[in-house]
Amino acid sequence: MVGAPAAEDAIRRARKLPQLRVGLHLVLTDGRAMLAPDLIPALADAAGRMNNFMFTDAVRFALNPSVRRQLEAEIRAQFVEFARSGLALDHVNAHRHFHLHPVVLEMLLRIGKEFGVCAVRAPDEPLWFAAQGGAWLSGVGAALLTPWIRLMKRRLRRARVSYNDHIFGVAASGAMDEARMLEIVKRLPAGVTEIYLHPAVQSGKIIAASMGQYRHADELAALLSPRVRSAIDSAGVSRGGFGDLLRICSQTQSGESIP
Repeated sequence: MVGAPAAEDAIRRARKLPQLRVGLHLVLTDGRAMLAPDLIPALADAAGRMNNFMFTDAVRFALNPSVRRQLEAEIRAQFVEFARSGLALDHVNAHRHFHLHPVVLEMLLRIGKEFGVCAVRAPDEPLWFAAQGGAWLSGVGAALLTPWIRLMKRRLRRARVSYNDHIFGVAASGAMDEARMLEIVKRLPAGVTEIYLHPAVQSGKIIAASMGQYRHADELAALLSPRVRSAIDSAGVSRGGFGDLLRICSQTQSGESIP
């Protein structure tokens, strides 16, 4: 989130970790905009914060040319800011998966092409995970997104942009603890899987007002868990970022040996 308060600190830390795969997390809702409020009045308030009315905004993106022009300007500004960091762009996604919106995805791909985008997150979560523990509402939500996800993947293939086959972290966002991580590794599907978490040393609203119920510390503990690490090692899966996936695919196609 290049416009977030701690972005500068995050970039400084990332520069010290050359093996870390860093992506651009576009913020078009529930967060701070990159451009000045007077340049994007339809997107941000006077304090530069975007609203969280995604349905209303989705309609405006589709029907209002003026709003679309502001949206495009903001997306470009965030790409420019990431480029200024000097970090390699491993992938792109959007806060709350707003890039599922056809207009946002079109702009992401068109503008992103100028900045070397080669991979985009597809929020395709297996139904068994989305609906676990009786969370049928989450399961229904995941099912309703299926047509949009298929459309997204088709457009990504057409644009020759890589994407993951599966994802974990949508329905259980903020609650990806050790038990869930172990379950995911145990039932890891074939193909490319992205697992995402929101780790932090503190939890709740201190991180963000919209994350009052998130258990950030539990998610951090899951990532540091020796049991999770052992399970991943035992599963024999390759780990890395989208850039690593592209390297492996390139080597496979050229007949090179993969270390």
